[in-house]
Parts: sequence; structure tokens; C-alpha cells
Amino acid sequence: MEVSLSEQDGIRLAIEGCGHGTLHAIYASVEEARRRKGWPDVDLLIIGGDFQSVRNAYDLNCVSMPAKYRSMCDFHEYYSGQRTAPCLTVFVGGNHEASNYLFELYYGGWVAPNIYYVGAANVLRLGPLRIAGMSGIWKGYNYRKPHHERLPYNESDIRSIYHTREVDVRKLLQIRTQIDIGISHDWPKGIEWKGDWKRLFRHKGHLEEDAREGQLGSVAAQYVMDRLRPRYWFSAHLHCKYAAVVDHVATPEATEKLVTTNGNLAAKKNDEEIDLDEDLEEDSSVALAAANADEIDLELEDDTDGAAIVAPGQGLVDVQVPVEPDAPIAGPTLSEEEARAALPEAFRPRPPPTKELIEHPPGISNTTTHFLALDKCLPNKDFLQLTLIPSSDTRTHERPFKLTYDREWLAITRAFALSEPAVFGDPDATIPRPKPQAAYSGLIDQQTQWLDEHLADQDMAVPDGFEVIAPVYDNGNWNLPQYSRTRDRRWIQRQKDSALDPAVVVDSDVGVAEEATEDAEEGEDEVVDVAGEAKKAQSGSCMDRRRDGRF
Repeated sequence: MEVSLSEQDGIRLAIEGCGHGTLHAIYASVEEARRRKGWPDVDLLIIGGDFQSVRNAYDLNCVSMPAKYRSMCDFHEYYSGQRTAPCLTVFVGGNHEASNYLFELYYGGWVAPNIYYVGAANVLRLGPLRIAGMSGIWKGYNYRKPHHERLPYNESDIRSIYHTREVDVRKLLQIRTQIDIGISHDWPKGIEWKGDWKRLFRHKGHLEEDAREGQLGSVAAQYVMDRLRPRYWFSAHLHCKYAAVVDHVATPEATEKLVTTNGNLAAKKNDEEIDLDEDLEEDSSVALAAANADEIDLELEDDTDGAAIVAPGQGLVDVQVPVEPDAPIAGPTLSEEEARAALPEAFRPRPPPTKELIEHPPGISNTTTHFLALDKCLPNKDFLQLTLIPSSDTRTHERPFKLTYDREWLAITRAFALSEPAVFGDPDATIPRPKPQAAYSGLIDQQTQWLDEHLADQDMAVPDGFEVIAPVYDNGNWNLPQYSRTRDRRWIQRQKDSALDPAVVVDSDVGVAEEATEDAEEGEDEVVDVAGEAKKAQSGSCMDRRRDGRF
């Protein structure tokens, strides 16, 4: 199949839902979908979280999931160099991650050759595209806390470290120019009402109650999407395919009136699904007590005529007391306003807080966002979509496109680093209150000027400086408590040299990508229409462990 001129001018993207460590199957699916679509290559693969960049058994202990479901899966081969990602890959963090490794790359970085982690929040460029990403899931009780977790993690840390923080979202909200693509693991709050929600709830019935109670999705992702208004937004997390369209200038639909926004209610669990989050619901909210009919009301209003109310009772007699009129008060009396003004400052009522009027940035002109969520990589699941992003600027950029830093985001990062330095590992740290929009704009403008003076455009490319710095999994029994085998660079080089030698490499997953491609060519499942969605059964030991829906 020949590639049309429009496809040559556009950006060829592959979007994957949750990764769950099945990189062999994911890359095989991308390759097969690309071949069937007739594309010469894929410019970028986006994975929507739960990537599981597990390098060794120690990393596995930092993944939030019950121990019986843990598996080394595929990533360690890409980390060690046994395999190389066949296409440029970027991903955001989810709630099943090797959090110790990802937190080393808080600002983003290469987790393996050709595989880039976005970081807690980031904006990157790929050719003419601007891509914004945010990691984690929404838990309101941790949103305004600092990143207090530090090694060694306890059980609470393992679950809270992937909760989205306001200090990271605050930076994304300072973007003042147009973004093309937004990525989050969790769905933006309310997005379920922007598509075929009836079909969604028929397929995922346990989501309906959460949606109607306002418990579904990420408030932070909603903030960012409404502010940045990207052309496309990709998510994962809920393990289903769902498409929606957000009109940012339209009035709210009638269906949204069904939604309450009680952020303190607990989301209803699906009884048929094994919960891998097992988050400790450390909700700081206070439940309202039900009214007690026998409780004495201490705030009854006084009777208007001032007469005492005497209950009838035995032995009571009427007693009449002469009342003399009050003597006139000498001197002038103060009015109520004057009396209040005469009170000390501490007794005066506080003025109501004034909300800052935040104008929408004129540099953000897009009004419609196309949302797509995808499933996890399993047979007969809608986990992959091939999408062409039209762009008239591709001819000014050489293929293959390279990741580059975004100048505006670098200015924002510098402004926050200088004015609100990040604090890590301190549970007692306090988060500074957000500054007014004008104050942030001034700080960012200063750093933009600094960048223009010190950083040329040719220096904006993300350096390819990945190095192996941690022990590499050696295909041993990682369940053994004495697992401590570290490997030096000579061992890693031997693994690279022998990657294709089945006599040396004993991992049962080696070659699974080739096998999966052959299986896809022989199978009955087809890539769906022009969207290029791959729904193929993949093979491999890690895939076998996930087919029962445990992940």
C-alpha cells in the first residue's frame, strides 16, 4: 500500500493504553498494525501509564500490587540492552509502576534506549508537535501534599507516591501557548459524559455510580485539559476503549446535571475485579453526623416577645413582680456600624475571599479536544490505535523526529525552581500558596529572556545519554530473598552480544515479538479500519499471567 502525500506530511502516532510490562507484545502489535496500514514507520508510540519499568527484583518490591501478582515481565531486557525499542516511545506514570526508578527521573528522562518517561509533569516537542503529559492518579487527600515519600518505602508510601500533586499541576497551568497532545493515565473528570456514556456503562457497569456521584476521573487532569485545550488527549487506567469530544466553548450538557461533586465520597468497587491499588483511604474529610431526634438543641431562637416560657407543673404559683421602667441612658448611643468599627481588629469579621480573575491565554486558540482512552494489551482488547496527526510543518523537520525540550516549559521549570523550590522526602514540609497569575507570568518572562540569551535552538534536543546504573535482572528466581546479584558492564555487553543466541539467553520470552507477529499474520483478527487499531492475541509468559484479568 502506497503512503499518501497527506500521510507523509502528518505525524504517525501509535497510542497504547496500559502497558503492564508487556513490551514484546506491544511492539509486535505496533509493527503488524503499521504493516497492514502501509506506513513506512511509526514516528512515536505513546503508552498511557502502568508501564512497569522494572529493572530487577528490588524494583519489583516498589510496584503497588499484591506480591502474588508481581512478575518481571519484559522491560529489563530493554534496560540491559538485550533488546532495543524499535520505535521512539514515551509514557506517563500510572498507579502500577516501579516508583523508585521513575522518581529518580522526576523531571523526565530515558528509562532505556529509545524509551522516555515524561516525568511528574512535562511538555516536550516531537518535530512540530507539542506534547504535555502528567503522571499519577487522583486522590484528593494527597493532592495538596508535598512529595514526602523517601526510600525505604513503607506500604503507605508505595501507594501514595503515584498520587498526582498540585505542585506539579500548578506548573502545567502556567502554559500560555497552544499544546497539540495531552496525556494522562487517569481520565479527566467528567469526560465520560462527553461521549457514548450509555454504551460505556453497559460495558463497564461499575463506573456508572462513580460517574453520577462525581467520583470518576481526575480533577487535576480536568483542570489541565480545560486550561490547555489540546487537540487530542489520550488516557488509559480504566481498561476500556472510549472516545469523546470536548467542546470548550459550549454550554454544559444536560447530562452533567446528574452529577454531584462530593469529592469525599468513596468510589464504589467492582466486586468482580481484583483491586491492585489497595490504597489506604487516608481521607481527611469529616463525615457529617446524622441528626439525633433526642438531642437537645442549644441554638434555639429566642422568643420574639421576650417572655419566659414556663412549663406547667405541680406546685407552681403565679408570682407577679413589679417592673420599673429602665432609666434613660446618658449620652449618645452608637449605631451598629459604629459599634462594629470600634471593636478591635481581631473581633472584626473577615472579608470574603476574592477570586482572582484568570483570563484564558490568547495564545491557546483551539476549542475542541478529541479524547481517546484505550485498554491494556491483551487478546481481543482494544488496546492500540494508529493515528495520523495532520501537520503542515513536517517538511521543516527531518525524519526520524527527535525529542526536544520545550522552551516555554523550561522557562516555567526554572521560574518555579527559583521561586518555589521543590521539597522531597519531608512529610512535614508545607506547600507555598499559589501566586497570582500576574506574578507567575512575570517570573516566567524573566526566565524566558534568560533562556533566549543562554540556550540556542540547536541545543534544545533531548540528549541521548542513557546509561545502565542499576543491577540488571539475570533471569534467576527473583522470589528468593537472598537475590542480590549485580551485574557489571562486561556482563551487560555479553548479554547484548548473545541476545540472539538461544543457547545463552534462557528467558522464555525471548523471540516473543517475532512469534507474535507471525501469529498475527495467521490469525483471524484484523486491524480495524483506517484508524489502524490492532486487536491481536499475543503470546509470551508475561501475557499468559495477565489473561485472566488480574491486572
